Order: sequence, then C-alpha cells, then structure tokens
Amino acid sequence: MIPTERSGSARSADELNEQIRGLLARSRGQLSAEQRREYEVLVVEWAAAVRGEIVKAA
Repeated sequence: MIPTERSGSARSADELNEQIRGLLARSRGQLSAEQRREYEVLVVEWAAAVRGEIVKAA
C-alpha cells in the first residue's frame, strides 16, 4: 500500500528515513513501478519533515 501525502505529517524525518531505507533494502535497490511511487511519496514527505524540523529549531 502506498502511503498518501499528508500536510503536517505526524511522522518525523527519522521515521520516514527508516521507511525509505527499509523499502530500498527489501527491494535490494531494484524498485518496481509501485515501489518507485511509494519511494517518491516518502521522499517528498521526508523533505517536508526536515524543513519543518529546521524551522522549529530556528
């Protein structure tokens, strides 16, 4: 199942990073089309979480 992008994600950058790493490990670096879409959603959400954490720290 592909996670949907949510504004104001409750997931931290660290949690999203772990999900991305897990996805890549399970696929051994060879993503199917569906896994690629999941990866892209996770990366966008991760980037937003990182930006949010930077803003909070400032």
